[in-house]
Amino acid sequence: MPQIHLRAEPGDYAPLVLLPGDPNRAKLVAGMFDGGLDAARLVNDHRLLLGYTGTYNGVPVSVQTSGIGTPSLSIVVEELLRLGAKRLIRIGTCGGIGRGLRTGDIVVATAAAPVDGSTRTYLHGDPYAPAADFELTRALVDAARAKGLKPGIGPVASVDVFYNPDEDYVTKWRSRGILAFEMEAAALFYLAARAQGSGEDVRAGCILTVSDTLGETEAGDVETSEETYMELTDLEAATVRMIEIALEAGAAV
Repeated sequence: MPQIHLRAEPGDYAPLVLLPGDPNRAKLVAGMFDGGLDAARLVNDHRLLLGYTGTYNGVPVSVQTSGIGTPSLSIVVEELLRLGAKRLIRIGTCGGIGRGLRTGDIVVATAAAPVDGSTRTYLHGDPYAPAADFELTRALVDAARAKGLKPGIGPVASVDVFYNPDEDYVTKWRSRGILAFEMEAAALFYLAARAQGSGEDVRAGCILTVSDTLGETEAGDVETSEETYMELTDLEAATVRMIEIALEAGAAV
């Protein structure tokens, strides 16, 4: 039976699914499948939550738009799990706050602080640490290093507010060892762990491109995303590299 938002049937998605927030990135991923976009099968376009299935180096793989934020991603992942997805990799962008991170760098998330409302709703106030699957995380790190990259590896914070005005926003989370802000990983890691807790073989990972950096200027002001955001052509090139890493890692696990 088709789901409410993903108008697909069991078997339409491969066990391995990449999760970009942007539908244009879903098209970009599908264009990197064997045979390109024309060979990929469109399995969902409802609400522009574009989903495609194909193969990468002969391995079945799907890509499914998640939308922005944990409310949208949670709907998509809940329905993907019902449709048989087993390996879920978020691919997206983040605001880097870790020391030494620069735009264009890669971050592989090991865990995500649940600063978002959806994960808190799932948890009913219980303390919990949403963490990525170790094997998927190691595969992402290995694939990045095989390309000569040195990814940032560590926790991120999943937040609801993109333009956060709090003066201590960056310093507080950097002092806790957080590498970057993003908006989806905590719910993804929780839902995969919940499925594991029910006895299912479901794993989740997350790889991100640093699209902007957040920090303090010499005057003590917080730099905004607009001031450091990558040029779109540079961001697209970095995104393609990130997608290649995710495809290679996902195919290996």
